Amino acid sequence: MTELIRLWKLFRPYWSWMLLGTAAAIVTLIANVTLMAAAGWFLTAMASAGIAGVAINYFTPAAIIRASAITRTLGRYGERLINHEATFRLIASLRVWFYQHLEPLAPARLQQYHSGDLLSRIRADIDALDNLYVRVLVPMVVAGVSILAFTLFLLFYHPLLALSGLSFLLIAGVAVPIWAQARGRMPGQHIAEDEGALRTAVIDGIQGMAELTLFGATERQAQHIDGLSRRLVADQARLSSDHGLTQAAVGLCASLSLWVLLWLAIPMVQNGLIMPPQLAMLALFTLASFEAVASLPQAFQLLGRTLASARRLFSIVDTEPAVARPSGASPRPSRFDLEFADVNFSYPDAPRPALCDIRLRVAEGSRTAVIGATGSGKSTLFNLLLRFWAPDSGAIRIGGHDILAFHGEDLRRHIAVVSQHTHLFDTSIRENLLIANPEASQSAIEAACRVAQIHDFIAELPEGYDTWVGETGVRLSGGQARRIAVARALLKDAPILLLDEPTEGLDAATERDLMRALDELMVGRTVLLITHRPAGLDWVDQVLVLDQGRELARGDVSVVPGAMQAALLTVGPEVTAT
Repeated sequence: MTELIRLWKLFRPYWSWMLLGTAAAIVTLIANVTLMAAAGWFLTAMASAGIAGVAINYFTPAAIIRASAITRTLGRYGERLINHEATFRLIASLRVWFYQHLEPLAPARLQQYHSGDLLSRIRADIDALDNLYVRVLVPMVVAGVSILAFTLFLLFYHPLLALSGLSFLLIAGVAVPIWAQARGRMPGQHIAEDEGALRTAVIDGIQGMAELTLFGATERQAQHIDGLSRRLVADQARLSSDHGLTQAAVGLCASLSLWVLLWLAIPMVQNGLIMPPQLAMLALFTLASFEAVASLPQAFQLLGRTLASARRLFSIVDTEPAVARPSGASPRPSRFDLEFADVNFSYPDAPRPALCDIRLRVAEGSRTAVIGATGSGKSTLFNLLLRFWAPDSGAIRIGGHDILAFHGEDLRRHIAVVSQHTHLFDTSIRENLLIANPEASQSAIEAACRVAQIHDFIAELPEGYDTWVGETGVRLSGGQARRIAVARALLKDAPILLLDEPTEGLDAATERDLMRALDELMVGRTVLLITHRPAGLDWVDQVLVLDQGRELARGDVSVVPGAMQAALLTVGPEVTAT
């Protein structure tokens, strides 16, 4: 019930669309029932008049039948149009709502979730929420209004007819859906969980194919995926089987309701309480009225899947960010120097601190390199500076302002990052560049790419800047992707530049070209460089050497040659939690 209340609050901005779609559905249903009932009366009345040889006014019933047919057609189209529009608006807003809650949690609070699981929540789980509106709320309201109207119509002819029709409508529209909901609760929950697990396993299998092949684990991974698929198919088969049973139950209720109505109404015809054409009308009316409840069993069957998806989304939304959002407006620094003042930090459940008593000043416009072995805390400095984590003690300041006083998006507006892991989206080169500055002109894009020494390569491509880069930039080499990242940082034009192993994994020639581009990018900016390679160290003003989270040495390159050389000899690939 809690999930339903919270979902309804999310749906409230679209109540007018929902109300309009529900009204269209009610009109369509009433028009269809009227069409069937009027047609039954009209055909029987015409036949009776022909046998008796009497005249009959056929204009009025014919007009009612035609009006009902036209109304049903237009209503069906309008219902689909309005409900689809409402659903698309709702799903779009839910994705924005979820992302707005997801973004402050990254990366600290999302490390426990696999990317495939998050993708499943963003796509499949949010898509499942439209069941609540289209397949639960609308059918429930339509059924409630229609059952009341149909019962009053039968009551006009006889209370027993009304009682009979109401009884079977309640069985088909209440008892059967409750049974379907109880049966579908666990399979629906399993489907929500298994879809996320299956997507995670498939992504792991594709992205880790090289490692799986190397260690001979491809067959085990395939069996794991096959097991998840079989479980998912089994739950879906159970829901499909139950759906067939519920539809049969609704059909049985409709048939029994018709039989009982005939059993009650035929003596009334014989007694003159009901005319023969009215008997045919009531019979077709009874059959058509069950359209009002026909969709309810499946709606309640899917309710378990919907609520399971809602719980998966709310479990993330309710997570507290690792860094609290400030209550006031972000400061507006007039200068962009960096200061780490006695910073201490430990990752959750880590055996030792990641940083201990770090003191570092980076003057505005100067360049500082941070070097050290794996696990020394280099990347942790970046994580703290980007406000992904908050220091356990001490302070980090930009222009004299504590970064905890900034809102995350405001802080990162002042910072550009060039990482060793350049992420390019599956779109064109131009769109990947415009992420940094959506308002950038083509001339600005080309200027940034010239500085990054990638413009000539892009210009030679058949589609130029409209070239599709593929998933994660697979159609580009590592050096080309890294230079696009440099151009993106130039377009952002942020006063602070963070370089995280920017030449890692590149050959000597590509590294040399990229460093020339980076030298252009660093001009006039406050630069913090993480590296374990000599390239670029002769361009920095000072070097900080870290060892197991503690400062080992600090100064210019000439002052700390021994410590720097030791660090460069002992480093390995950086890990996320350093």
